[in-house]
This record gives sequence, structure tokens and C-alpha cells, in this order.
Amino acid sequence: MRYPLEVFNAVRAAVPREMTVGVRISATDWVEGGWDIEQSVRFGHELKRLGCDFIHVSSGGLSPAQQIPVGPGYQIEFAERIRKETGLPTIGVGLITEAQQAEEILQSGQADMIGLARAMLYDPRWPWHAAAELGDQVFAPPQYWRSQPHEYKTLFGNTRLGQR
Repeated sequence: MRYPLEVFNAVRAAVPREMTVGVRISATDWVEGGWDIEQSVRFGHELKRLGCDFIHVSSGGLSPAQQIPVGPGYQIEFAERIRKETGLPTIGVGLITEAQQAEEILQSGQADMIGLARAMLYDPRWPWHAAAELGDQVFAPPQYWRSQPHEYKTLFGNTRLGQR
């Protein structure tokens, strides 16, 4: 942990305190005898002590020997544990593809934010679709107002065609 903590300390010292600084970690390398969640929790405590504002929790991708049980939300338990044991806000990831799935993770307190990768690569308007499904609104510039689906008449807020 010494090297990444030294790097974090240098970054934290180089930027104003009001600037948010966080770290993305691999909570486990999925290799027997390798880096694991217990070490990640300890690392999280040290990061918090040094002034870390959040931790983005992923896993794997480090060894050809890894055995990853991939499935929807498969990494969320790591974010949840680090959040509960360190008090650091967490970003959770791991095959989160559905709006309701993301919302349940947030509402249950398993993570403070959701990071999306594959879902956003497939559908760059994923946040708009999620907001529509969950009954929320998004900001859209006027040139997009004509694209608002009829079934979601308030997705873009209180807008009128012809407004500029």
C-alpha cells in the first residue's frame, strides 16, 4: 500500500482541499493468495485518514489466473463493504445495466454513486432512458426537445416546442 498512498498524498497536497480527490481500486484480484477485500478495507481506512473523498471500487483485470464470477452487480458487495467499514463514499460498478438495478443499489445504501461502462458504450443516452423509466427528468438542450418521447412528456422538464 505504501506506493499508492504516497501517490495519493502527493496529489492531495498538490490540489486545493475544496477539490475532490478520490481513488479507483481493484477490491480483489480474484486470485487465491492475492489482493483481497480485507486488504482493500484497510487501504480505504488509510486513504480516508489521508483526506480521500471517495473510493471507486472495481475488481479484477490484473491476472490471467483470475476466476471472476461475473453476473449483474457482481462487484457491488465490495463497494458496500468498503462504504460500511470506512465511511468513505463509494462508486459501485459491475454489470449494472438496468435503471431499477442502479436505483436499488443507491436506495439500499450499497453504494453512493453508480459507474457505468458497457451500458453507456452500448447506449450513450442510458441516463435519459433511466430517468424516463424511473419517472425523473433530465436537462436537454433545446435542439433535443423534439426528440422527447410522447409517453414521457415531462422528461425534459417544462419545455415547449418553438421555445429557444
